[in-house]
Amino acid sequence: MRADRLVAALLLMQARGRVTARELAEELEISVATARRDLEALSSAGVPVYPQPGRGGGWSLVGGARTDLSGLSAGEAQALFLLVGPAAAVSGEAKAALRKLLRALPQTFRNHAEAATTATVIDPTRWGEQLRDRPQMVDALQDAVVRRRKVRLTYEGRNREKTERLVDPWGLIDKDETWYMIAGTERGQRTFRVDRIAGAEITDQAAQRPEDFSLSDAWREVVGEMEERRSRTWATVTIESRFVPILKDQFGRHCHADGEVGGGLTRVRLAAPTPLDVARHLAGWGAMVDVLEPRAVQVELARIGAELAGRYGGLADRATGDDEDRKQPGEQNTS
Repeated sequence: MRADRLVAALLLMQARGRVTARELAEELEISVATARRDLEALSSAGVPVYPQPGRGGGWSLVGGARTDLSGLSAGEAQALFLLVGPAAAVSGEAKAALRKLLRALPQTFRNHAEAATTATVIDPTRWGEQLRDRPQMVDALQDAVVRRRKVRLTYEGRNREKTERLVDPWGLIDKDETWYMIAGTERGQRTFRVDRIAGAEITDQAAQRPEDFSLSDAWREVVGEMEERRSRTWATVTIESRFVPILKDQFGRHCHADGEVGGGLTRVRLAAPTPLDVARHLAGWGAMVDVLEPRAVQVELARIGAELAGRYGGLADRATGDDEDRKQPGEQNTS
């Protein structure tokens, strides 16, 4: 896992003082290109790693070789733990490495570094949405989570109405480039989409966080509730097997292929909150998708088709007539 490699690269530089990308690649049994990307990732995250060009060059920690991490500043230590912390939730090796690094830090840095390891959860599974750029707000919110500071949010709801609220930020979730924040409010735990946060003021007020709070567990509960709401209507369809990946990209985790049924077709199970939501997603496929069940989705597709035919049906007839008019004398219709 990459987090393990980043920690290993840092420890190797501390032991040797300087390493080349090739030496790191040989030591970790990875490609030179991967080693170079890992070193650049450490540098861009704020860890004091820098390259030295020319003969005898390589990558070094600022200040030369060390046997501990006492040379890191508070911000640099926090950046390192934010970078590798999320992987510790799924990798025992990364978790063990972070514990060793934490013990090597000066006592004054440990609280923020330890908080950084649990400030973010990465959930790679999509909900069938388009990928988004990382919001600029993420870094500021991560800092508030780590330093335990209340945040005054200006939040835009689904109805576009903006409200202000003072929250205790508990953690951030990166769900395949869509970011969420779980926070404590006057009404209890709430989940906010970061791209709907119109403004965030980090205050000097100390934030409260339950002692037994686990960001990973809290996010699993949120996902469970969302899944229940988003998968209330299931439909069975058939589609050409070559289009199944596109359908999966459209519906995210609510798309399950049940196997081929012959003739180059695959049976697929799809889900959305309502029959109308399923129909809206499938309407653009036209006759390329055959809905086998339920009837409610078939009815909604028929209604959408009738509406479109009523509004645009005349255009198809007109286009056919225009094509006929453009044919040259003597040209035969080979269609």
